[in-house]
Amino acid sequence: MTLSPRADLLGAIKPQIRFRSWTGWGFIGPFMLVFALIFLAPIAYSIYLSLFREQLIGGNSFVGFSNYGAALADPQFWSGLSRVLLFLVIQVPIMLAAALLLALALDSGRLYGRNFFRIGIFLPYAVPAVVASLMWGFMYGDQFGLVGNINQLLGISLPSPLSPPWILAAIGNIVTWEFVGYNMLIFYSALRVVPASLFEAAEIDGAGQWRIIRAIKLPAIRGALVIATIFSIIGSFQLFNEPSILKGLAPNSISTYFTPNMYAYNLSFAGQQYNYSATIAIIMGIITMIVAYAVQLRGIRKEA
Repeated sequence: MTLSPRADLLGAIKPQIRFRSWTGWGFIGPFMLVFALIFLAPIAYSIYLSLFREQLIGGNSFVGFSNYGAALADPQFWSGLSRVLLFLVIQVPIMLAAALLLALALDSGRLYGRNFFRIGIFLPYAVPAVVASLMWGFMYGDQFGLVGNINQLLGISLPSPLSPPWILAAIGNIVTWEFVGYNMLIFYSALRVVPASLFEAAEIDGAGQWRIIRAIKLPAIRGALVIATIFSIIGSFQLFNEPSILKGLAPNSISTYFTPNMYAYNLSFAGQQYNYSATIAIIMGIITMIVAYAVQLRGIRKEA
């Protein structure tokens, strides 16, 4: 029996197709393995831990979703979450607005020493969070730091930034100082991609600078605004370094459950409650994912 030329051609192509499909998996296989080990495996193990509870009788026992019910009824968890939400609602818009104004100023071409200012504004992002918190914590001190020196010099009594009413604003100032340059660079990079011909055409039509910003620049960098907002929201829910470092300077202002991340950390490493700590972490991960996804959907709809 003689095969047709078409059958011979198909027989030669099929092994090549099969080889190419396995070649692709060979390239992404190492990444998928590392991704599974350092990302998926910890999440799966945390979910596994959250379904158990260490009991006096019976040891580590399966309790299902009982830990989640306890966490949702925990006033300390809700206290930390409400504090983080307040921080997010106030600090993130201020930081992004400052970053946007700085990016627009750099992009305007009317700022002398633009490269110097760009590096100077971005430089705080290179400072580790621990160092930044210690530095600002020293300046906040009303007995030994900058605030205390101003009080002595002027003979006044400024409110201590490390006191309970002001501690959240003090942390917000540190975070803004750290990340405003990072967000500014995102916005500035997006502005540099906008074609200069659009600005020239708008100026020929008689549009002023504010009109160009509203009608051309802001719509052109909407994607960058959405990305920076999502990153800032995730960072706010992950708030840990700054309050953890400042706790040594302001123990009466920062509790062990000041933020959900601090609460989970202290439950695990101080209270040895690994199962309940994993539950708090999983809940915060879900909340962060939902809020970030909602912001992304809203940004996509506006672009459409």
